[in-house]
Amino acid sequence: MQNLLFICSRNQWRSPTAETLWRKHPNFNVRSAGTSPKARKTVSSADIRWADIIFVMEEKHKNRLKAEFTRMLNHKPVHVLDIPDDYQYMDEALIKELESSVKPYLN
Repeated sequence: MQNLLFICSRNQWRSPTAETLWRKHPNFNVRSAGTSPKARKTVSSADIRWADIIFVMEEKHKNRLKAEFTRMLNHKPVHVLDIPDDYQYMDEALIKELESSVKPYLN
């Protein structure tokens, strides 16, 4: 089982959609979090330790993780999906975008 962590800003639309998409997959454990202190669930050091692969929606999320969890990220793959904050939770276009951008990184 691989542990996948999806991160956006407020853990409202993009990362929870990704979590919902892959949650039922038999080969993955999935979590989502946000980088903002106002996020529904703010990313923690425990989340970073837990994750095998980290997916962030934008470059700014990767930069925030690097600023806060520098050493912990040394041996963790962090992939920037380049998905803008233009979608609602489970938006069809967001689902398609997530599927096409995440699948290349999964075994």
